[in-house]
Amino acid sequence: MSGFTKTNLRRVEDQAPNFGMPSELHARFARTPIEGETLGLSLFSLDPNFRIPFGHKHVGQEEVYVVISGSGRVKVGDEIVELAQWDAIRFDKDTMRAVEAGPDGIEYVAFGAGEDPSEVEMDQGWWTD
Repeated sequence: MSGFTKTNLRRVEDQAPNFGMPSELHARFARTPIEGETLGLSLFSLDPNFRIPFGHKHVGQEEVYVVISGSGRVKVGDEIVELAQWDAIRFDKDTMRAVEAGPDGIEYVAFGAGEDPSEVEMDQGWWTD
């Protein structure tokens, strides 16, 4: 056993269509390809000005998003936070959030740690203006 795994996030299958997500959202969940036991890693890409149509939170894990290109905003609870390239934002456990892309779109990597990768609470239409 080598003690590590390697994968290219762009080669991980886009799971957004499998979950009925809009075509403006691309979600590459890499926990299984990197053989993460408690570590989750995902690459998200949103088309320009697209807002994820649901909020979500994890009761049992905190997460960090790192913007690798573009810009946008994230609604965290009742607050809206501007995001730019290389910004990192950490979310406490049990904190509802949703991302909206800026005029050039946004691409970000999400890191999380938790025992149950399916543990998520979603709220359709959570972010309304």
